[in-house]
Amino acid sequence: MLRTAPKFYEVAKRVVEITEDCIVVAHNSEFDYRILRTEFNRLGFEYKRKTLCTVDLSKQLIPDQASYSLGKLTRSLGIPVSDRHRAAGDAMATVKLFKMLLAKDVKKIIIQEAVKSEPKFQIEPNLKTIIEDLPSITGVYYIHNTQGDVIYIGKSKNIKNRINQHFTSTSNKSKKIQIQVAAVTYEATGSELVALLKESEEIKKINPLHNRAMRRNLFTHALYSFIDDKGYINLKIDKADGRKKSITTFANNQSARSFLFNAVDQYQLCQKLSGLYNTKSSCFKYDIQECLGACIQEENPEDYNKRVQQLIQKNSYDSKNIAIIDKGREVDERSVLLIEDGVFKGLGFFNLNYQINTIEVLETLITPMENNRDTQHIIQNYLRRNKGLKIIQLNK
Repeated sequence: MLRTAPKFYEVAKRVVEITEDCIVVAHNSEFDYRILRTEFNRLGFEYKRKTLCTVDLSKQLIPDQASYSLGKLTRSLGIPVSDRHRAAGDAMATVKLFKMLLAKDVKKIIIQEAVKSEPKFQIEPNLKTIIEDLPSITGVYYIHNTQGDVIYIGKSKNIKNRINQHFTSTSNKSKKIQIQVAAVTYEATGSELVALLKESEEIKKINPLHNRAMRRNLFTHALYSFIDDKGYINLKIDKADGRKKSITTFANNQSARSFLFNAVDQYQLCQKLSGLYNTKSSCFKYDIQECLGACIQEENPEDYNKRVQQLIQKNSYDSKNIAIIDKGREVDERSVLLIEDGVFKGLGFFNLNYQINTIEVLETLITPMENNRDTQHIIQNYLRRNKGLKIIQLNK
């Protein structure tokens, strides 16, 4: 292979060009950078670039691994590697590892330092040029100022279009962003669910300047249950209250009622016991023979409650150990969310050839995330809207 390869001086100019204004990322970057500088010194050229080492980053962001060699680390994380110990194979494996590390860097220290080090972002930004460099993909985007600080975080199914809207809008917030923006970075997610969760968590952690004014609860109403004095499980829509345990949550009262009307039809429930028909006698559906009579105690409570429990089980992941599988960033990749004992633990990505069937396997792949009312609402709302999602029951 080396016998027919070009000499270094033949490719040196191209190396300079492709690394101009870039940060060199490598697994054990000290070694690679030393080799590059040595070869350039022989040509009488002083080569200086910033570097990032994926070994050091892995030790910080994925601690307690048995080995941090590229081969063993990628294998334990389920990263597929072809042509091991060949330049192209190792480079692609390092790219995939670096993507995973960027996802695990929840404080965005890597990205902010990278933006700050780019000289081209220190000049007055050309908004059109920024838009041209962005892809039309699903993900989370970060708008930076000239110091590299994140001033706005958003998510979109089409990042390019969304940034274009920011840069052409005449709203007060958009005008401020247009004046202050120096760069836009992004993280591909493939999945809208992953994008929603990352956006929510990172707004809370980073607290960008132009997200502060819009911070509000993602939901206002919730579905609750209680057992009446006749032994029937009743359902009730009410304003969301963090002190009470809800089945699921909704963005507003209208969406909650729409959901419940559909659920009454799907599970053949009683409108009166679902809080949708205020009466002291039978409900409207009983009158048209679509209710089995729980409203006037004609149906046995045990039989009625079984159907209510089916609805509750379907729309709540309380006490469950499951993995929610969705689209990935590439064709051969999927995203995964881990729910353990009813608690959202985090998310990650895996290759389709990688088998996940236990919580222990999943824990090596995911980036831990906070379980709070917003994340619960996002997940439950997404599950309601996307019936075809793959859900795997996990063993401990």
